[in-house]
Amino acid sequence: MTQKKVLTIAGTDVSGGAGYSADIKTFEDHDLYGFCALTTIVSMDPSTWAHRVHHVPLEILDEQIETALSLKPDTIKTGMLPNEEVISRARKAIEKSDADYFVFDPVMVCKGDDTVLNPGVVDSMQKELLPITTIVTPNLVEAGNLAGMNTPKTIDEVKEAAKKIHEYGPKYVVVKGGTGLEGDNALDIFYDGEKFYGLYADKLEKAYNHGAGCTFAAAVASNFTNGLEPLEAVKEAKAFVTSAIKHGSQMNEHVGVVRHNAYNKVDKVNVQAKEL
Repeated sequence: MTQKKVLTIAGTDVSGGAGYSADIKTFEDHDLYGFCALTTIVSMDPSTWAHRVHHVPLEILDEQIETALSLKPDTIKTGMLPNEEVISRARKAIEKSDADYFVFDPVMVCKGDDTVLNPGVVDSMQKELLPITTIVTPNLVEAGNLAGMNTPKTIDEVKEAAKKIHEYGPKYVVVKGGTGLEGDNALDIFYDGEKFYGLYADKLEKAYNHGAGCTFAAAVASNFTNGLEPLEAVKEAKAFVTSAIKHGSQMNEHVGVVRHNAYNKVDKVNVQAKEL
């Protein structure tokens, strides 16, 4: 049987934990064929692990997208889109494609930083991508930016942010609260425009989480592509990434990366979904 195909429009990560590397590994583990149009090349200073972000020239990105769309992806996912021009090209690619789903991971900062890479991208994301999005997967910082409010710190504030984001047009919103919200669980909140659901997993005492956001969004994209209902797709994606974090490994003194195949190779963690 022919594999379904997922295109990721994203950046690199030389460590292999995040970016398109995370996406491709995750697609493969969901029995999907993944491929990529690169937007950025990211390296790290070995002594400090400070990120060095280099934009792929627009004409080269255009050529990649032209090739990628000729392969007729069933789903498109985005990762790092560093500026308004790249966001515009991603929108045009999505609209031109026959893809059934668009999973929007609104990457705004690099791991370990809380400064938006380019403040102009927020407005562009709101206007160009959210209206055509199947599901958007912000973390707390990204949710606050997309909603035009401070970073949410409570469940009620996350729900407020999700509502504001939903008003821009995406069908579904899932805010990755993780360990940033109070309580004994790592909590993400899913909103379908009518109801809120909490997705609960155990907090991990020691976690290697580099690449977790990319992996989660890629797992969501995979589950939508494989036909899961939205809430189940997000629940299973959280289980997938929680296993990946739980069984991650330390790469060097600066970074520990997730293990992308842990859910199917090591163990399947338990995630509960409850209406809030």
